Amino acid sequence: MTSNLLWKPNQDQIDHRNLTAFAKQHGFAPDDYPALHQWSITSRDSFWSSVWSFCDIVGDPGSDVLINPDSFPGSRWFPEASLNFSENLLRYDDARTALVAITEQGERVTMTYAELRVEVAKFAAELEERGVEPGDRVAGWMPNVIETVIAMLGTTAIGAVWSSCSPDFGFEGALDRFGQIEPKILVACDGYTYNGKTFDITGNVDDVAETIASIDHVIWCSLLGLRDDGFHEIRQRSETVPNFRRLPFDHPLFIMYSSGTTGKPKCIVHGAGGTLLQHVKEHAFHCDLRRDDVLFFFTTCGWMMWNWLVSGLASGCTLVLYEGSPFHPTSSVLIDLIEQESISLFGVGAKYISSIEKAGIEPRSSHDLSSLRAIFSTGSPLTHESFRYVYKRFKPEIWLASIAGGTDLISCFVLGNPWGGVYEGEIQAPGLGMAVDVFNDDGSSITDAKGELVCTRSFPSTPIGFWNDSDNVLLRSAYFDRYPEVWAHGDFAERISETGGFVIHGRSDAVLNPGGVRIGTAEIYRQVESIGAIKEALCIGQEWDGDTRVVLFVVMQNDTSFTEETAAMIRTKIRENASPRHVPARIVAVPDIPRTLSGKIAEIAVREVVHSRPVKNTSALANPETLLYFESLKELQS
Repeated sequence: MTSNLLWKPNQDQIDHRNLTAFAKQHGFAPDDYPALHQWSITSRDSFWSSVWSFCDIVGDPGSDVLINPDSFPGSRWFPEASLNFSENLLRYDDARTALVAITEQGERVTMTYAELRVEVAKFAAELEERGVEPGDRVAGWMPNVIETVIAMLGTTAIGAVWSSCSPDFGFEGALDRFGQIEPKILVACDGYTYNGKTFDITGNVDDVAETIASIDHVIWCSLLGLRDDGFHEIRQRSETVPNFRRLPFDHPLFIMYSSGTTGKPKCIVHGAGGTLLQHVKEHAFHCDLRRDDVLFFFTTCGWMMWNWLVSGLASGCTLVLYEGSPFHPTSSVLIDLIEQESISLFGVGAKYISSIEKAGIEPRSSHDLSSLRAIFSTGSPLTHESFRYVYKRFKPEIWLASIAGGTDLISCFVLGNPWGGVYEGEIQAPGLGMAVDVFNDDGSSITDAKGELVCTRSFPSTPIGFWNDSDNVLLRSAYFDRYPEVWAHGDFAERISETGGFVIHGRSDAVLNPGGVRIGTAEIYRQVESIGAIKEALCIGQEWDGDTRVVLFVVMQNDTSFTEETAAMIRTKIRENASPRHVPARIVAVPDIPRTLSGKIAEIAVREVVHSRPVKNTSALANPETLLYFESLKELQS
């Protein structure tokens, strides 16, 4: 294949990258990413020790870097180290702005690094006074506001474990998560506003607090004035300096959750040192993040990108938090933020880019984008059309980095390379220190062919385990059953020999396989969603007549009807541009598509419903009522 080059950094940009300074320290040319990456995975102890030094990690690394290097899982990183996650994020104590928090109602609050340290000191002292000790869990049922950052940093400052979900999680969704980890303290808002509507969640919070016996106290963040504000009371305390407890490298830091539609969500435990080291590596080398940057990522507190965003404080930059709908009060509200807050690094989901393209938004002509130098996209594969849209409608000199990883590693496997070119439809490179490959069914490495995205060697942010899985039975089953001692990530991917980049074709468990020929759902979505009349799509393989047939569901744009002409256009696009073997046998217009609480399309849930099999945990869905429509589709039985 011939890759379409959209952008390449000039020599001056390369010379001033963080990555260039790091490479020169170790004798690598400032444009030879393959050589640097190879060293980072063959000399992992040297590489990760150098990351600790270059990124000025606060703490004692100890003398050993890696024990049992060939065991995966089973390796131990920095076994003698001691550090505190919160201390590293609050290393700066000055008047520079740390946080800018903006709501869809237009409210704007700022906080400096010095002010943030004081607020964290007070919150940490409150937790200690309430008997919270290292290893205890503090749960946050919170929106993306400054108080959530304070609560997380106060929790981790004393060595307690933070776990959060966003306020749009219902009672069962929160209970499925927090009920498993038994928190001592619940930090919760009384409600939130989204798309111009206000939602009171006090009843849900009260019910969860009463149901989970371990919860001793609820600290309320009163956003709607429905409860006394606990943060206001905590701010009256006298503490001004946080008492950071330095603990082992693999001391638990965060508990994250799998999507959970096939059962209760898995509780994934991430360690403080691995999370910190991985995040600062990605920020410094793969985002080129610096102190004078303004970093934004549109996320909720129920998605790992919130944790990733907040770690940007370790660089001393300014973070912009946004709470609300990305399309309210106008469809350009996030683009407005770029101009208003002088954002330099702008992160969003791939679906957002597709949506503003269809809405006809042209930021280049409507906004001042002079501050913007990079756009990051994740959540789902970024289509070729979206790549072209960014370079045509934002600015031609932008660095666009599609990134992919997951909650499982609280970071990325493949992401941006600040030395490399941006090729249409491709993720630039494997992450430094990450032995990423693509395997076929036999476990052989393949290029320019589709297979399973894998990681063949351990890395610091490998989960330290699943909650209540002492023998790592669930952990091994989730990632290591398919290929012995190799992490199988569950992405259907392709490694491109010409560029060194990667293409993600969808989730492995959603791959379409009619007649034994595999194709990723992302390849179908790219063709279907390029049609202006179609808002979004969902595709499954339906067991049929001893084989599998492709069934496509589409949501039409407002005031647009689904017609036979639309169906014919879809079939033609897929036949000519994707695969004649994967033209849908059925195309059905539906009013909405089910999504997980983290915003991902719930392909597996729809597949189960179509086959009259139960969806084990509908509370993991943001809109479970949509499944009722799929259950009623009698035409799929013929």
